[in-house]
Amino acid sequence: MPPEHNAGAEHMLVSMLRPLAARGHDVTVWLSRYGKVVDPYEYRGIRVVPLEARLDFPTAVRQADVLVSHLECVPSTASLARGYGKPLVVICHNTHRPTFRDAAAGGTALAVYNSRWMEREAELFFAEYPKSIRPEASLVVRPPVFADEYATKPGKAVTLINCNEAKGGKVVQALARRMPEQQFLAVKGAYGEQILPDLPNVEVVEHVNGEDMREKVYARTRVLLMPSSYESWGRAGVEALASGIPVIAHPTPGLCESLGEAGVFVDRSDVDGYEAVLRKLLTPAEYRLASKRARARSAELDPTAELASWCDAVEALP
Repeated sequence: MPPEHNAGAEHMLVSMLRPLAARGHDVTVWLSRYGKVVDPYEYRGIRVVPLEARLDFPTAVRQADVLVSHLECVPSTASLARGYGKPLVVICHNTHRPTFRDAAAGGTALAVYNSRWMEREAELFFAEYPKSIRPEASLVVRPPVFADEYATKPGKAVTLINCNEAKGGKVVQALARRMPEQQFLAVKGAYGEQILPDLPNVEVVEHVNGEDMREKVYARTRVLLMPSSYESWGRAGVEALASGIPVIAHPTPGLCESLGEAGVFVDRSDVDGYEAVLRKLLTPAEYRLASKRARARSAELDPTAELASWCDAVEALP
C-alpha cells in the first residue's frame, strides 16, 4: 500500500487488487484517511486517490461496476452501493462483531474471509440474521504473500514486528533481558503504544513499509516472534516463512492455521517456554529442520490459485 497506509489489512487489499489490474481491469483505491499526498498517483498498476485530492467519490461510485470495501469504510460504501445499485464486496480482516455486522447489513454480494476459521465464525454469526440480508456469496482468500517478493538470506536477530503489548512487546523485552548475548530487533508498529526495550542488545527499527520488509527486516532476522493475543491470520509470519525463517507464536486460531506445521507454538504468558524454545531453535541442527518446514509451508501457501478464484468471483458479479 502507499507509504502513509501500510497496515496489514491495507496491504492484503492491495495484494488482492493487483491481479485484477493485471487482468486489465481499471482499479482505483480511494483513501479514507488523511495523509501527506494530495494528488492522485499510481501504485503497482492501481490508481490511488488521496482524501486530500477532494475528488467526487459518489460520481466514481456511479460509474463503477463493482465496489470493494473493508474495515470502517464498509457502512458508508454499502450505503452508496445500495443507492446506486452496485454490487458490493466486503473484505473481512477479523472476527470482531462489527466486521460481520457490517457485512450482514444487506446488499453484500460477496464476503471475503482471510481464513477458514474466520469463515466458520462468520457462519455462526450470520445464523442470527435473516437470510435476505446475509452476504449472497462468500469466498476464502488467505492474505496473498508472493514468496519471491520476500525471500532472502536470513540474518542473525530475533525480531518482533509491532512492539505494542497485544503483539508481544513485553515478551520480547523479557527475552532480551534474559538473553543479553542475543541480538534482537524491535520494529515499531503503525498502531498501539510501543514497548521499546532500552537495552544494548535491542535495536529499535522505525516503522517499515511493506515493500522494504525484505531488506530492512527479514534479511536481518534469524527467528520471528509472534506472541500476539489475537491474529486472524498473521501475514508477517507467512512473509518470514518465505525465507525459511522459523516463527515462534502464540497459538491463536489464525496463527495455527497460517503457520501450520511450520509454527512453533508457545503460550504468550510463558516467557520461560519462549526462552527455552528460542535457545533450542538457535542451535544449528534444530534451525535447519525448522527452516526446512518454514519453506515447505511457504510453498503450500502459494496464492496463485486463490487469487484466480478471487478474480473469477469478482468478474462474475452482476
